Amino acid sequence: MSVPVDPATHALQARITAFVRGFGLHQPDATPCGQPIPVSEAYALAELDRDGPLAQHDLGARLRLEKSTVSRLVGQLEKRGWLTRGRRDADGRVVWLEVTDAGRTAAANLATARAVRFTALLEAIPDDKRAAVIDALDTLVEALHEKP
Repeated sequence: MSVPVDPATHALQARITAFVRGFGLHQPDATPCGQPIPVSEAYALAELDRDGPLAQHDLGARLRLEKSTVSRLVGQLEKRGWLTRGRRDADGRVVWLEVTDAGRTAAANLATARAVRFTALLEAIPDDKRAAVIDALDTLVEALHEKP
């Protein structure tokens, strides 16, 4: 059964789909910056590198992922040697995550690749439209947080 979609909704859907494809977000094993790591792992590593150590449940909340997904994600990062997990004295139930030296190097490489990609993307937008594009993205993010 097909649901009727108004033209504005259809246009938004088409533009977001084109953006996802154009930016490479639909590729499960690489970042949009061309790095051979899933986007979810790149985001997790960036969060931990910037603000770590973090409790595993806090990382899940930041990434808006289910507990089992975060556990699997953390396992992959641990396998790569990019983080360690452990417990602390205060509450043995809380799993703490900390980036290793290899993880910091990987995070720095990802940050460099991201900066290069975003710089090129911004330079491809005419100067007089850059602020409008950024404002539109802010509006879209705000709308995403208002509705499920």
